[in-house]
Amino acid sequence: MRQRRLKNEINVVPYIDVMLVLLVIFMVATPMMTTGSVNLPESGTAPGKPDKYLKVEVKPDGHLSVFDTNGKETKVASLRELKSVLGPLKGDGEQAPAVLVAGDGDAPYKNVIEVLDEVKKLHFDKVGLETRSK
Repeated sequence: MRQRRLKNEINVVPYIDVMLVLLVIFMVATPMMTTGSVNLPESGTAPGKPDKYLKVEVKPDGHLSVFDTNGKETKVASLRELKSVLGPLKGDGEQAPAVLVAGDGDAPYKNVIEVLDEVKKLHFDKVGLETRSK
């Protein structure tokens, strides 16, 4: 009696049948699907820079510079010192000037966000962000 050899092959015909059935199901179901609509907000123009504003510049090495409304630069070593520099520039009862936080392209984003948080804590109404790349 002759021994039968074992075949080590995968029968792919059932897999092809299943794939064809799934293809037909998706081809029939796809046109019946309803598409949702997204109401996007209207785009407008962003307001330009105000005439007078304070500018806080964040350097790549973590140092800060504060420019007053006349353009005079004051170097700031830490966030605590930033509070003491920006506080008097806010003014008393009158409307506070806008503050522009300018982050250098190489400055860590964490530093820029920390400066934005400190400016917000000082209750400035108008705060903007400016980023510059290399």
